[in-house]
Amino acid sequence: MPKEPLPLLPPSRAQDAIPVIPVTLRSWPGIERALDKPAKAWLKATGFSGQPGKHALLPDSSGHLHTVYYGMAETAKAGEAFDFGRLARLLPEATYRIAGELPDPRNAVMGWLLETYRYERYRKPSGPPPRLVCPAQLDHAALLHAAQAHFMVRDLVNTPSADMGPDELEKAARQLASSHRAKLRVVAGDRLRRDFPMVHAVGQASPRRPRLIDFTWGPARAPKVTLVGKGVCFDTGGLDIKPASGMLTMKKDMGGAANVLGLARMIMESRLKVRLRVLIPAVENSISGNAFRPGDVLTSRKGIRVEIGNTDAEGRLVLGDALALADEEAPELLVDMATLTGAARVALGPDLPPFYTDDDTLAQDLARHATTMNDPIWRMPFWTPYYALIDSSVAELNNAGESGFAGSVTAALFLKRFVERARSYVHFDIFAWVPTAKPGRPRGGEAQAIHALYGVIADRYGKA
Repeated sequence: MPKEPLPLLPPSRAQDAIPVIPVTLRSWPGIERALDKPAKAWLKATGFSGQPGKHALLPDSSGHLHTVYYGMAETAKAGEAFDFGRLARLLPEATYRIAGELPDPRNAVMGWLLETYRYERYRKPSGPPPRLVCPAQLDHAALLHAAQAHFMVRDLVNTPSADMGPDELEKAARQLASSHRAKLRVVAGDRLRRDFPMVHAVGQASPRRPRLIDFTWGPARAPKVTLVGKGVCFDTGGLDIKPASGMLTMKKDMGGAANVLGLARMIMESRLKVRLRVLIPAVENSISGNAFRPGDVLTSRKGIRVEIGNTDAEGRLVLGDALALADEEAPELLVDMATLTGAARVALGPDLPPFYTDDDTLAQDLARHATTMNDPIWRMPFWTPYYALIDSSVAELNNAGESGFAGSVTAALFLKRFVERARSYVHFDIFAWVPTAKPGRPRGGEAQAIHALYGVIADRYGKA
């Protein structure tokens, strides 16, 4: 989390704030006509005429900044709801307020907030960002909670693996659980080997011991919502080692764990009426003499025997054991989030995570909230005929298969084998990374799908 408070001020601070006036190519001529001659001349000299994505700074007679004009498109395209946020990097430090109509005020403000993020653990901090006054019609506290959770996810993912191994991931979970009086336990050592054998097998080659992090919050009789996050703190690929280029961003392979912690934070801060459970298998997939091997057969917690077709398909192994535990208490809603497959990136790119569920109502609710929150996701099918692609001649499943086809679908199907009792189950194959900066989404670690998920959970269960 950033050390400074987030730059969103309550509506009461609007009085002395510099106005930011949104304009379009259509509205600009009328606005320009109402200006005095010096203002018109100044703006003409800057070349501003309301072009989308452009801005103009208008000084007063003493040379101080008086007004900001920002050009916006008449109709925002998909993925552009955060475009207003680019001003948070363009404007000088000061306090600003929105003076005019915006088609989507909530996402305009979120775009501003998310654009101010900086990861500065290892560098000299930059100066404070410009501050924005929250419009009176928006929920100031809710926006801050959402942005703080988002920043926490980014911080966790951006931290190099040397400083974000299983120990440090456990510490982050403990801090979050402690701050909300959640009950946390950790399973490691011989008990992990016995009760969660696939988690242990994946992590046993690393000197940083594998573990299962498990915390619960909320009344025992409330609807059970369980979040499972892939916590592979670094992935070499194991004995099926990745090329050097494939390891460059592998610090983000715990992005699923980071995202479920961010979602858990929002749920607990809002005091939603659920019994929340968070499960994170935290491991490092390393190489040593005791690393698990291609061709090995692992017996999972659920009793399903899995042949190892590729040690670089380790995420589904640790998730399988964690999902088996989650499913044993038949939660109302079971969610898993994982940076699972390159196939999902080939199909949908880095910005659009696929999700899988058999629950049509849940899928519709997720899609609706994803649009509202500018948190894009896309439904993909549990196409059961593809189970044949991960069949094994020596065990019940192969963790990778041989065909190379439908990699995201077969990974989802693999996980689905470990879920039988949950009333509703959804799997997210996220990227947790922004390779090219966009407004509100600087390059680096990223939260994906958690705002859409929060919207669904809040709608269904409400606040305490």
